[in-house]
Amino acid sequence: MRTEFTAAQLTDPGLHEANSILRKCVHCGFCNSTCPTFKLLGDELDGPRGRIYLLKNLMEQDETPSGKVVSHIDRCLSCLSCMTTCPSSVNYMHLVDAGRSYIEKKFRRPLRDRLFRRLLAATLPHPARFRLLLLFSMLLLPVRRLLPRRFHGALKLRPPATRNKIIKEDRGQARTGKAVGLVAGCVQQVIGKDINSASMRLLERRGWRVHLLPEPACCGAVEHHLGKQALAEKRFRQNITDWIQQVDEHGLEALIVNASGCGTMLKDYGHLFRHDESLAAAAGRISGMTQDIAEFLSEQQGVTENGEMEQVRVAYQSPCSMQHGQKIDIQPLTLLRQAGFKVQELPEKYMCCGSAGTYNILQPAIAAELGERKAVYIEQANVDVVASGNMACMMHLRQFTDVPFVHTAELLDWATGGPKPF
Repeated sequence: MRTEFTAAQLTDPGLHEANSILRKCVHCGFCNSTCPTFKLLGDELDGPRGRIYLLKNLMEQDETPSGKVVSHIDRCLSCLSCMTTCPSSVNYMHLVDAGRSYIEKKFRRPLRDRLFRRLLAATLPHPARFRLLLLFSMLLLPVRRLLPRRFHGALKLRPPATRNKIIKEDRGQARTGKAVGLVAGCVQQVIGKDINSASMRLLERRGWRVHLLPEPACCGAVEHHLGKQALAEKRFRQNITDWIQQVDEHGLEALIVNASGCGTMLKDYGHLFRHDESLAAAAGRISGMTQDIAEFLSEQQGVTENGEMEQVRVAYQSPCSMQHGQKIDIQPLTLLRQAGFKVQELPEKYMCCGSAGTYNILQPAIAAELGERKAVYIEQANVDVVASGNMACMMHLRQFTDVPFVHTAELLDWATGGPKPF
């Protein structure tokens, strides 16, 4: 793709990177073939190729985006399926992230939109605040029809129960042996305690000492994908500084993530801070040490097979941030099969379920259509349970089917002596 940035513009590191990304694009359109929003809406500007042109024009001309342009960028899921499909290795992830930050700086959204996005950024990364928000949402359920439509999607995402408390490190575990850090997450600390507990048991059975990273343990993806770059960068810097200290103090050999969206974000720290002399080395270490729990376990000795699991039929739902963002594809399936489960993949596995971080809250109609599409395949699979590597996908899809959802780690934990998760 031909670009027309000025020499002065190219002195800006962000625009220099955008220029390099744009010039790789050859207009082939393969990306549109696997783009969920292009498939649903059929609009060229709601596919990666169209959005690339929109972002190119915005950045080259340094203009204020129109509401129409913003709507096309907002409708992007950042599922990264286009990056898996692209034959030219266009890094759409970094381009659209830069575009979201540009829009946040240049475009003034309607007041209610600004307030709603601020609410998300102020609550989701903070476990205690998010817990209060969940409790408040329970009070709103009886009057939900009286609320603005944009709140309906958020209320539907309320988990089945709010009994789970923020996970705390097990002080009784052994203090010898090799050590890994567990990124407990922000939202997941509140509504995914069972996932974190199962992950800890799995790792400990393999002989690893598990150290929980300090709260709030939010990776910064929420602020980053909302375009709130100043907030995101502040969190990134704090995490890098604090976690490197934890790595060195506790002799951690890896940082384990069990929410795939967080894993994609953490693995990008090295790139984001590559030009920062004070943090480049530490950020690179954090990214290099970060592994999804399935990725980590697949490199260890195989899970002990449990013959009783052969009767359990599992459909595996591959999160976009895992298969496209981290290129982790076959490992979870292999682990589940090694554990004795009868596993099948869902058709259109490359298609996003519609969760996509805060997308199902900000774009509920498209998210629901994608969720319903995925649920049809789940129902047709005739399985006992669906396994996934991302809690957000599980929460979203529970709205559209009665088939139970559990995390891959919970099934592996059950197969090796833990409690039945469904």
